[in-house]
Amino acid sequence: MNLRTFVVVTFCALSAFGNSAFGQETRPIRLLVGFPSGSAADGAARALADSFKESLRQTIIVDNRPGAGGRLAAELLKHSPPDGSTLLVAPMGTTIFFPVFASKLAYDPWIDFVHISQMATLRLAFAIEAGTPAKSMKDYVAWVKANPAKASFGSAGAGTPPHFLGIMIGQAAGFELTHVPYKGGPPLVTDMLGRHMPAGVATVTDFAELHRAGKVRILAIGGNLRAAGLPDVPTFKDLGYDIDGMTWIGLHAPAGVPPTLVERLASAVAAAMRKPEIQARFLKLGFDPTGTSPEQFMRIMQNDRVKWEPIIRASGFKEE
Repeated sequence: MNLRTFVVVTFCALSAFGNSAFGQETRPIRLLVGFPSGSAADGAARALADSFKESLRQTIIVDNRPGAGGRLAAELLKHSPPDGSTLLVAPMGTTIFFPVFASKLAYDPWIDFVHISQMATLRLAFAIEAGTPAKSMKDYVAWVKANPAKASFGSAGAGTPPHFLGIMIGQAAGFELTHVPYKGGPPLVTDMLGRHMPAGVATVTDFAELHRAGKVRILAIGGNLRAAGLPDVPTFKDLGYDIDGMTWIGLHAPAGVPPTLVERLASAVAAAMRKPEIQARFLKLGFDPTGTSPEQFMRIMQNDRVKWEPIIRASGFKEE
């Protein structure tokens, strides 16, 4: 082999090795979202995508695959190659709730996924329509016990965190609340404003401005501390209820993704959640940015599984 041939062969070999070893850096990353454009999950994914473009120096594509409450996107993740090119941005229900009540779930989040990072948390709130005479949770409990026909609440849908939080509130207060599912938060709010639904559980963001305007009355919110924008509203724990009233959104990958890549992605999420412009976008959506390590995220998920599974099973709820 002459020198020229040797150089050409060596260059081609090194190029092939480079493409193989570092192909992940040039391959686009697809962020699956199981909800439509304009949803909170979609907004969170797009904010993360903008940060990833800078930190990972890769093309990021947000791929909305709405359907079955986010399960279609989760099923796509299961069947994606474990090379980090496809990730899933999903709320808590996808991994914690569906495995409990869905009889025909096509994925097992504890086997089929790797859990990269909790991106952010979200407070839930319990509110009543403005015509209800109660001014506090204590007043509300007394009023409902005296008017059992009014012991109902609405949520954005059956099988969602607000659905089961409402059940938990009733249990903690010593009475049964009848759940009325809606197709999203806006229809619930509309019925509460029209005084057709006496109470509702939704995100703090759904109720905050209406509460300030006196159109609904938030009686309690999730979290360990009161919200800075709602200093007059107690947390569930302030009221003596052992309820944290929180949900979250996280980033997941298919099982088999190399640990080094998982750590790299988790670090990129944490870095994103420290950027003021990304924080502002998450806060506008109602999320509190976190950006945990994979180990922290796994502990959070395991704790939530222990906490929520008995509530879901005790409710008797089964997917139709």
